Amino acid sequence: MNIKPWTRVAAGLFAVAWGGNEFTPLLVMYRHVEGFDQVSVDMLLAAYVLGIVPALLIGGPLSDRHGRRALMIPAPIIAMLGSALLALGSGSLTVLFIGRVFSGIALGLGMAVGTSWVKELSGRPHEPHPERVSGARRASLSLTAGFALGAAVAATLAQFAPLQTVLPYLINIVICIPTVFLVAGAPETRDTGRHVGSLWSDLKIPAAKQHRFWFVVAPSAPWVFGCAASGYAILPALMAEVVGPDYGIAFSGLLCLVCLTFGFFIQPLGKRLDRDGSIRSLVVGMIAVVIGMLSAVFASATLSLPVVLVSAAILGCGYGLVLVSGLQEVQRIARVDDLAGLTAVFYSLTYIGFFVPMVLAVISEVTTYPWLFLSGAVIAVVCLGIMAYGKRHEVRELPARR
Repeated sequence: MNIKPWTRVAAGLFAVAWGGNEFTPLLVMYRHVEGFDQVSVDMLLAAYVLGIVPALLIGGPLSDRHGRRALMIPAPIIAMLGSALLALGSGSLTVLFIGRVFSGIALGLGMAVGTSWVKELSGRPHEPHPERVSGARRASLSLTAGFALGAAVAATLAQFAPLQTVLPYLINIVICIPTVFLVAGAPETRDTGRHVGSLWSDLKIPAAKQHRFWFVVAPSAPWVFGCAASGYAILPALMAEVVGPDYGIAFSGLLCLVCLTFGFFIQPLGKRLDRDGSIRSLVVGMIAVVIGMLSAVFASATLSLPVVLVSAAILGCGYGLVLVSGLQEVQRIARVDDLAGLTAVFYSLTYIGFFVPMVLAVISEVTTYPWLFLSGAVIAVVCLGIMAYGKRHEVRELPARR
């Protein structure tokens, strides 16, 4: 069987994304079955960012100089360890926290290293017609599919199957096992024999000094998971009493599926809108973010099932467009020898959005969610203004890394 090289790595991305998001729709379960309070479960949602960010910022730059395979193979293995801890530690906040951190480490390695590897395997000599494909879109679609199916399957099993705190995580372990061998068989795209210098020099990312990155990409990046977390973490929590405990987990999974399915299918639009030197694709994505935040105002005010579903869909469109457009811009800005490093910085900024549910849960003690979402829409408009200013900055040529 002839397996395309990029699909081997994409399978690894899919598996670690599954493991990263399988926990999200189960927040309702941990509240009602284990008795954790809302701030605690939102803390667990954000906990894996503590694993993601170091893995991104260290794993990405190291893979630029020491090879993709050595940094990517451990990702599904660490994902299995994270899922095992989550399966065994349902009653312990500490064990769940550690499991989430391991899931984050796996996802961080996958996102930084795997995304760059897929991009490189989507070009020559691995792809006969590279002008017809987009490495950024292939990577973002693999991640989004893993996020969506991981959440949907976990929610379904937790709601309707036995061993609700164990079985959802066993599925991820089974999925990860073959991807270790698939990733190991992918061709290396980096010259691992020419690196020089210290570990510190490996971690430097010269392309991160580009003004265009900080004034165009950075203002939009936190909205990737700011939108996603609003759609499949905050809205299900607000709807918990409306839906009732009998179907709370399934409804949370449904919102994950709706949000990420729309995020998946909107991404080809980002490719069609994309042009060198233009930020049109990112601007359209940010407009979707603003509309999504405004829809969430009505959803949180009315707690109407149809309005909540529509809001999750619009937020998913914002997530998908900003993710793929941001990756496309990053791949234009980055040089060959710091592509994974700059991708890591981008993803680190996107995960700021995962702290949104925890922060809003605290602030909601003194105000209401409709006002919080309205404030989010205003902040998104401000970010659009910053991006309009940043468009004037062109990508500067930087000397090659010595």
